[in-house]
Amino acid sequence: MSKGNTRTVVAALGLLAALSVPAAAEVVGFEIRERSDVLGGRSFGLAGAYEQIIGVVHFAFDPENDANRIITDIALAPRNADGKVEMSADFHLVRPKVMEKSRGTLLHEVNNRGRKGMLGYFNMAQGSLAPTAEEHFGDGFLMRHGFTLLWLGWQWDVPDDDPLRMRMHPPIATNPDGSAIEGLVRADFVVRSAVDHHTLADRNHRPYRVKDPDDAENVLTVRHRVEDEREVVPRGQWGFGKVENGSVVPDDGAVYLKGGFQPHRIYEVVYRSHNPPLVGLGPAGIRDFVTLLRHDGSEDLGIARGDIKSAISFGVSQSGRFLRTFMFYGFNSDEKGRRVLDGVISDVAGGGRGSFNHRFAQASRDAHPYMNMFHPTDIFPFTDVEQTDPETGLTLGLLTRQREAFYPRVFYTNSSYEYWGRAASLIHTTIDASEDARIPDHVRVYMYAGTQHGPAGFPPGVTIGQQRANPNNFRWGQRALLLAMDRWTRDGGAPPPSQYPSIEDGTAVAAENLGFPDIPGVEFSDRVHYAYRADYGPDFLSKGMVTQEPPAIGKRFPIRVSSVDADGNEVAGIRMPEVTVPLATYTGWNLFNAEAGPPDEISSMVGSFLPFPKDAAAAQAAGDPRQSVMDRYSSREDYLGQFTEAALELIEAGYLLGEDLPALTRHALELWNHVTGGSAAADSQP
Repeated sequence: MSKGNTRTVVAALGLLAALSVPAAAEVVGFEIRERSDVLGGRSFGLAGAYEQIIGVVHFAFDPENDANRIITDIALAPRNADGKVEMSADFHLVRPKVMEKSRGTLLHEVNNRGRKGMLGYFNMAQGSLAPTAEEHFGDGFLMRHGFTLLWLGWQWDVPDDDPLRMRMHPPIATNPDGSAIEGLVRADFVVRSAVDHHTLADRNHRPYRVKDPDDAENVLTVRHRVEDEREVVPRGQWGFGKVENGSVVPDDGAVYLKGGFQPHRIYEVVYRSHNPPLVGLGPAGIRDFVTLLRHDGSEDLGIARGDIKSAISFGVSQSGRFLRTFMFYGFNSDEKGRRVLDGVISDVAGGGRGSFNHRFAQASRDAHPYMNMFHPTDIFPFTDVEQTDPETGLTLGLLTRQREAFYPRVFYTNSSYEYWGRAASLIHTTIDASEDARIPDHVRVYMYAGTQHGPAGFPPGVTIGQQRANPNNFRWGQRALLLAMDRWTRDGGAPPPSQYPSIEDGTAVAAENLGFPDIPGVEFSDRVHYAYRADYGPDFLSKGMVTQEPPAIGKRFPIRVSSVDADGNEVAGIRMPEVTVPLATYTGWNLFNAEAGPPDEISSMVGSFLPFPKDAAAAQAAGDPRQSVMDRYSSREDYLGQFTEAALELIEAGYLLGEDLPALTRHALELWNHVTGGSAAADSQP
């Protein structure tokens, strides 16, 4: 079917008799809105040509099925004539036109805030919400390796700034008598410059609406630091609305303050809202769409039973936390008792989960040192194996609620930033940080030394930090790990060993004991982001209901980071060639510049790139204790030779791919020229 044509497989959920999908499946039909060849039918190696299918998928969930009882408020959702709870979501499938040529692996990306990221991530492509051009598919890595790609909308509150963002469309829960459900919602924010009003949503997402602007439970507070006491702002100084042309315009999705909100203060408003959507249908929809393709196939999508032999889900940041939450609630088994995901790659999620299956959940809210504080993100449990928290008495593990038969194979991959800004060490230490926690056989934990949340472009510049952002591109390593995960799920071939900071070998240390070198012009702070014991009320764990806002905060958990060498480069984890054969110090942390935040706070998601002095004279003039470039390497060729050798060692160990060596060495030359100026004198310096 040509691009732009629309084929409606199901126009309404009432036409169940006309559906070609299995009657027992929770996917009850599709509206296929576009079907087109990728890049005009270009062939991608042995996998051949690809097509993309875009549309809407419809679901109907049985609220009485045990697999669905874990969905918060499903018993309070409206039901159709068959007693099912309905939901629809946007989907986008990219598959080989001849599935017999495919790898047999479904790679599902948990899209981050309605966007599509895996083409940019694995294909080194230009990001796009509607990939159609050559630059949107990059070097074709995923297609050349024969993966079938799937995106599915799972978040209801994604921003409205672009209709191409993917979302789900869930029903609203109501009380048994039909009245609206009410509850407390909390919004916090920090502004960079004075503003009169601010959205109640996180960033530019859809907010929960205020039920009654005059409700006595509505409270606005302000504080300077995360652990400071909150100061209540008098009720007469603020309200719900926007300031336009000097006048207040009522708005139940925004808050205003007379005199304006001031920079670098933490404002927090707690208010009563109503009409919560069933947020937990998002993970349930992913469960059921993946299991349809994995186990049953779909004639409408051109996938026969048996075409998909393995299903891997991949998620970055928010989406990586989603996958940890998906496993925590037990979504990896479907209504028929079948395993859904064979593999999970949770990337840069740190120790977090998220607000993906509770009442009035704000899926966008995460956790940073100075942003989105005390939302249900960095909360116990952190490890896959069970631990008992002596402070609360809780005994839980990330997989406590999932039967072992349904465990997926898991990679937790993190940058250095997650250890400074997302409590990542808690996924592999005991909660008192006295020893390393046991890593189950089906799990690998990888940290990329000297990296930030997402690699900066090259050459890097200053963003919200005091130093240039960190360009160390660990995505080359992720390509190798993706193929390793695929082998592991398909034929049991063991992936490379875990690589992360360890208590036992002394590479996991407290930030205050790091011993970072005194580099001129570089300020250091040990103010890492901490995870805290948080009490959201007695019904949070059992019923998914937050009844205490803000939560009662208890003791924080100890955090560990990787130790460093004399240059300040981390010694633990997967050390990419840029770190093994360095021209700079690469850190996972950076401090806010004065415009972006308090200068002694860790900036959100940004690391540092700190080039070495070019020669001994430059080092002496600057007072830089680090050895200069020219004292390390006799020439450019010497550097490139050592870089290539380091890359080959990682290829041999399974942490890089041989096919990517030419691109890596080209970057090494760019890096040399950037740091040294690329002069002939530098190339021949003895």
